[in-house]
Amino acid sequence: MRAFLAGALLACAAMHPAEAQTWPDRPITFIVSQAAGSSPDVMARLLAGALEPVLGKPVIVEDKPGGGNVIGASAAAAAAPDGYTFFFGTSAALSYNQFLVKKLPYDVARDFTPVALVTRSYQLLVVNRNVPAKSLAEFLALDKKTPGKYSLAVDGPRNLTGVTAAAMNDLTGGKFLLVPYPNINNGIQDVVAGRVDGGVFSISIIEPQVREGTVRALATTSIKRMDGAPDTPAAAETIPGFDFSGWFMLVAPKGAPADIVARMNAAVDKATRDPPVRATAPKLGFEIDPQGVGSAADAAAFLTGQLDYWARITKRLGIEPE
Repeated sequence: MRAFLAGALLACAAMHPAEAQTWPDRPITFIVSQAAGSSPDVMARLLAGALEPVLGKPVIVEDKPGGGNVIGASAAAAAAPDGYTFFFGTSAALSYNQFLVKKLPYDVARDFTPVALVTRSYQLLVVNRNVPAKSLAEFLALDKKTPGKYSLAVDGPRNLTGVTAAAMNDLTGGKFLLVPYPNINNGIQDVVAGRVDGGVFSISIIEPQVREGTVRALATTSIKRMDGAPDTPAAAETIPGFDFSGWFMLVAPKGAPADIVARMNAAVDKATRDPPVRATAPKLGFEIDPQGVGSAADAAAFLTGQLDYWARITKRLGIEPE
């Protein structure tokens, strides 16, 4: 994985000033590997809207859902590396799919060049309002008292919420029953109805139910409290070191001109400093680094670290590629 960072830094050294002078001279496309209305789609559109006045050209969001992010990621990897198609990649597509999917049709290190780490998105552990637990500690105590009684909706045993819940069981000796939902909205409905006791969901999609009081938030699946939810404890306050965050990174197909990568990085940094973006992102469950998105090299280093992290996590949980 260390070679990935070295390769990214080497690519940044090759300048193409002529292409940078004319770029962009037509609309830019962001490929998203999930459906309209999903967390990455929502954040991609927020960023695209802020980028348009910075770049002076339209930024089109094109959703290509399916295959656990594989369809969209593969399409982005195969796109022309001309600086007009970028992948608004999820943590699934760019990190843990490498360890969960056998014969993955794309390779992150081979096929993509990191542009900018846009934001992190934390998940939320919630329970039906009739579950007699007001905190994560109380919920864990209920599980220990009646092992296997309480169930959690997740998006699948090999996706982020499923691995998060499995890690919680592993680290606490928990026996929560994990119920996978190919359509996570159905999982939300079942938690609200009480057919499932709780679930792990992206904050951006569960926040309306929390606000309405149909579910109760117990913890963010993070090392620290979120700026957008300061009253909700972080899971690490109860389970030391627990930190399962999603994130979104803009990457280009490998071979995109390094100067265009640098210009897009600068444009993303400027767009994410836009006050409306800064105000809106936390409300949607997204956290933007107050210091900015960092350089393309910073994004490459982060991605290398995530690939190393998920290699360790999947090994600990005994998860093999399928």
